[in-house]
Parts: sequence; C-alpha cells; structure tokens
Amino acid sequence: MCGRKRVFCLFILVLIVWCEGPGLAETRSFRLSAPDVLVETGFLKHLLPRFSLKHGVRVEIVAEGAQSDVLLTTEPQGTPVFRREAEIWYLRQAGPENEHVTGFEDWLTDDVGRNTIEAFKPDGRQLFTAALKRADAADAVLLSGNVVEGEELAVLHCGRCHMVNEATRMTNIGSTPSFAVMRAFSDWQIRFEAFFALNPHPSFTVIEGVTEPFDITRPSPMVPVTMSLEDLEAILAFVSRIEPADLGAPIQYQ
Repeated sequence: MCGRKRVFCLFILVLIVWCEGPGLAETRSFRLSAPDVLVETGFLKHLLPRFSLKHGVRVEIVAEGAQSDVLLTTEPQGTPVFRREAEIWYLRQAGPENEHVTGFEDWLTDDVGRNTIEAFKPDGRQLFTAALKRADAADAVLLSGNVVEGEELAVLHCGRCHMVNEATRMTNIGSTPSFAVMRAFSDWQIRFEAFFALNPHPSFTVIEGVTEPFDITRPSPMVPVTMSLEDLEAILAFVSRIEPADLGAPIQYQ
C-alpha cells in the first residue's frame, strides 16, 4: 500500500508541475515603469485593470528607473499614447520585444483604449486625452524634433490665427483652417515646411537665416512672427504627430 501511495503521490506531483510549468514559463504579465508624477494622478489605476480584464494580462507598475519591460515617459521616443495638456506621453519597450507589451500598445492606440483614456475624469475633469491613432507604416511620417517645445511655439506664433490644439479653440480666427484640418491635406508637410513663403505669411514672418528682414520703410502690418530653423523643426515635429481631421469622402459628381 505504501508503494502504491508513493506512486500516486508522485503522479500527482508530476501532474501539478506539468500543469503549472507552462503557465510559469509563459507568464501573461509585464512590468511597466512609470514616474511618480503619473502614478499619483490615479490614471494608471483606472487604465491598467481595464486592459488586464480585456486581455488577461497582468501589469505590474515599478518605479521609474527600475528594471521593466516597458516605460511610460515624456521623452519623445516610442509610440505617443496620450497627452496631458501640452505634455505628450510615450510608450517605449525597454527590452526584448514582448507580445503582451505590443498588445498593450495596440490597445492604447485603438478605439477602445482611446475611449478608456478619455473616460478618466476625476471630479468630472478630464486630465488626459488620447494621442494619435497609429498610422499604417506606409503613411507614418514622424519628423524629429522637440515635440513639446514645438507645440508651445505653434501656440505662441500660430495660435493667434489657427486652432493649434484644444487650448486655442476659442482664440483663433474662425476663417483659418486648424492644424488638424491642414494635417489631413496630402501635401501637409510641404505646406508647413514652406509656410513662410505662402500668403499671407511673407508679410509678417521672419525665419532667421532664411528670409530677409523687413524693409524699415515697409514694416510688418502686425506684430511679426520671428523664429529660427530650430523652432520650425520643433513645430514640424509636433505637427507630424497631430491626428488628421476627418474631412469625409470627396464629393462625387454624376
């Protein structure tokens, strides 16, 4: 009896190891590094459980700088996933490619994730907005530059006429197209790169080292816009990450 009992116990032990082994080897989890300034908003406590419930993947939050599989950071590297005012947050894998992290990235940039991001409204106030929808690789044009600085410069120099972001919705000239509308144009990059040469901009814009200064006998009719090529580069980096407005299908004629 003792021998049979021992064999039975050994069988049970092997069965437990066999059942648990693959699960341990293929743990459906990853570690996410996030700074305290983000954790303290309570946003991740809203966001992560909803992802875990949907995909069955557990996310462990670790301190900034700790060993992790993926980072949430304001450094312009990785995939832009959400923003708070002018500050854009990026998701960047910190090690070998992880399918669960990739699934998290896909979720954050699809409609469900974007809606989840914008549903976080402590005290009825929305703190975060979804960043850009992921574009197809063939269509993605993300220009290099300081994105945060670019948005600030765009608001400063362009916000008097154009709606640059939500903060400038009520301060612009209604007859001028918004940045999101212009971003939907097929030639948006050319338009923004050469904006200073397109009317009416030459009459009040100076790009250091590119355009000639105004003739003292023919001053600018308004407070001039003066910027450097580095400023323009930053603005272009910001514009390249704006979600294009949906202009609808072209008008069909019969």
